[in-house]
Amino acid sequence: MPVSKPANGDVAGVAVIGMAGRFPGAATLEQFWANLRDGRESIARLSDEQLLASGARPATLANPLYVKAAPLLDGVDLFDAPFFGINGREAEILDPQQRLFLECAWSALESAGYVAERYPGSIGLFAGAGPSAYLWSNLSRRPDVLDAHGSLPVLLGNEKDYLASRTAFALNLRGPCIGVQTACSTSLVAVHLACQALLDYHCDMALAGGVRISVPQALGYFYEEGGILSPDGHCRTFDARAGGTLFGSGVGAVVLKRLDEALADGDPVRAVIRGTAVNNDGSLRVGFSAPGVEGQMAVIAEALSAAAVDPDTISYVEAHGTATPLGDPIEVEALTRAYRSHTRRKGFCALGSVKSNVGHLDTAAGVAGLIKTVLSLEHRQLPPSLHLETPNPQIDFAGSPFYVNDRLREWEGTGGPRRAAVSAFGMGGANAHVVLEEAPAAPAPAPSRSWQVLA
Repeated sequence: MPVSKPANGDVAGVAVIGMAGRFPGAATLEQFWANLRDGRESIARLSDEQLLASGARPATLANPLYVKAAPLLDGVDLFDAPFFGINGREAEILDPQQRLFLECAWSALESAGYVAERYPGSIGLFAGAGPSAYLWSNLSRRPDVLDAHGSLPVLLGNEKDYLASRTAFALNLRGPCIGVQTACSTSLVAVHLACQALLDYHCDMALAGGVRISVPQALGYFYEEGGILSPDGHCRTFDARAGGTLFGSGVGAVVLKRLDEALADGDPVRAVIRGTAVNNDGSLRVGFSAPGVEGQMAVIAEALSAAAVDPDTISYVEAHGTATPLGDPIEVEALTRAYRSHTRRKGFCALGSVKSNVGHLDTAAGVAGLIKTVLSLEHRQLPPSLHLETPNPQIDFAGSPFYVNDRLREWEGTGGPRRAAVSAFGMGGANAHVVLEEAPAAPAPAPSRSWQVLA
């Protein structure tokens, strides 16, 4: 069915109608929300036995700078290959990132009430993955497997260029299919591109997300003073003791549709995306891997402008929040400068970061923050951002519109729809910002039969 644009072009936003994800400590979004609500940190403390089994050397374990912690994702070795028409031989050389994203994409569509094969319209896909650790840590050490399969199938199964196209092939998605690679902002940039494709009528529905799975998972890391990694295996976002983050595995995807059509079709609207923006810091920062105030401030201002909402009405921001001494103050300064163009109010908007719960999920970090925020809007609760004891003295919270949400709070309304924003900043300068709003109230059901079918 061809995509057709209505004469007035007014769709009033993009609806989030489906979601799926697997994150450290959570095989389902229900468990993910429970962990967030209850303030659980899903970062494992690794025993020497686990580390040795994963290939760590005894000398490494004795090094005092080696941090024995990691956010672990269960079931990365499992895959329902026959369900997708993939034989065991092909599945053997597939990067777990391709396997799990494929399952996640199916589950996201299923949660929206759609099966791609039977959907008459065009479904787009925008997604990215990290490098294939499976290739270098597993397949490259198995010359018998490499010789048996040949170089091309191994490349197709592990090169991140083929994550989106393999998913589109398996699910018969016929809209735009774009692999996205912007480091830590990948999956939120994917959401932006999906929204643009929908608003430009390049597809009728879109999947967006990302995945990062590093194997073996049960390995620690070396702490280096002044680096991005945490000294103790905790991500203390916005705290005075913030010393860095730690990287973990996760996968997430959202299903998007033009809001007017989602409402007309009776889709389960979970939240509304009002505006998005992406940009790059350029050279206005101290180094290639450092964040930049000007770029972050600009992308936030652009997203607010695209959303056409007053910052006074935004009561939560899901921050990038890497807990680095440089990154956290720059992020709050950029937010404050963007908001100060519109409001002089102080302390009215909560801040949080899912990285304090699950660590940094790299290419999946942005979609993890987005899913957390949609769940918060649905439950009308703000889950705690963890490990805040003393606010970072380099951040002027008292003079800003923001405070760190360090405990579970009911998300009180302000007379209009609850609104939130999500940030993701990629190392290298690729910034993304998304403005969200709670779903409109569902219309009262019409009179119907006394007996109903529950699928």
